[in-house]
Amino acid sequence: MKKTPFFDRHNQLGAKMAEFGGYQMPIQYSGVKQEHLTVRNGVGVFDVSHMGEFIVEGENALTFLQYICSNDLNKLTPGKAQYNYFPNDKGGIVDDLIVYQLGSQKYLLVVNASNIDKDWQWVLARNEDFDAEIYNISDQMGQLAIQGPKAIAAMQCLTSFDLISLSNYSHVTADFADCEGVLIATTGYTGAGGIEIYFKQSQAIKVWTAIMDAGRSFDIQPIGLAARDTLRLEMGFCLYGNEINDTRSPISAGLGWVTKTETDFLNAKLHQKAIDEGTPEKLVGFEIETRGIPRTGYFIFDKNQQPIGQVTSGTQSPSLNKGIGMGYVKSSNAQLGETILIKIRDKFLPAKVVKMPFYKPK
Repeated sequence: MKKTPFFDRHNQLGAKMAEFGGYQMPIQYSGVKQEHLTVRNGVGVFDVSHMGEFIVEGENALTFLQYICSNDLNKLTPGKAQYNYFPNDKGGIVDDLIVYQLGSQKYLLVVNASNIDKDWQWVLARNEDFDAEIYNISDQMGQLAIQGPKAIAAMQCLTSFDLISLSNYSHVTADFADCEGVLIATTGYTGAGGIEIYFKQSQAIKVWTAIMDAGRSFDIQPIGLAARDTLRLEMGFCLYGNEINDTRSPISAGLGWVTKTETDFLNAKLHQKAIDEGTPEKLVGFEIETRGIPRTGYFIFDKNQQPIGQVTSGTQSPSLNKGIGMGYVKSSNAQLGETILIKIRDKFLPAKVVKMPFYKPK
């Protein structure tokens, strides 16, 4: 079981620890709802050092990435980032990731913790025909996400760079907490605003201490992965292993907006076919219309109690105080406003298909 450089700090703070993506990670501190609302209304800090980082560079870097990534990397420029996925050979997804362009021929790929080894072997195998320069630096890097509407104001004193000037999905390499060469990015996973920072593991405790000191007057709190999950769910963001995986079509998951088949990426024709012809199932968001909490794996039925799908993620929304979830249903049952039934224990609870995100940031 791997540990992030903040493992001892989490234990000192009384975090409830559990395995996630092969790492011992903090699941919660004071409680999921309190931590969730802290990020929605104030500022919180997540340890996300379990994520994987690959460097791709050299004169063949762009050509290689255009082949293995679904989005159009020609639209990137240094200082910008882009959401992507690795399309596999069968029409599913190897992983979803964020690509940061660091320089004219240098890119940072950030992948999911549970897929680091799988992704690395997959990237290595496909690079044989391109010979780009690639490096797995996952074990060298630390990452923290400082999220919430007060995050920028709280962290500004730690850097000479004007944080508010960073637009969404942008990044800069600058000084931070008296450390040089820190990557500061606006690529958060909560919908609450703020920054994510990447740094050398040797700088980890120095950076953590500075963040907590700078944020004290803003009542900054450490936040666990359980609240990170409820926050991303309120925004309707996909999670690998739940909404997307090796077998499901990214088109059925609603990822057509990052599927740029004109770049002729790996298996692009199959995804174009799914775009043109549609898919038999679609990912939808739904709200429970009475008391009840949907959970991953619960079955979904139509109003005649005929099975039509399954819940992929669900929770009691801390912001909305109602049960919300995502799940795959037959495409004929995916229209907005459609009434569906979620089977919770022995009861069929009515729910309505709604447009995501569930929570609209103020």
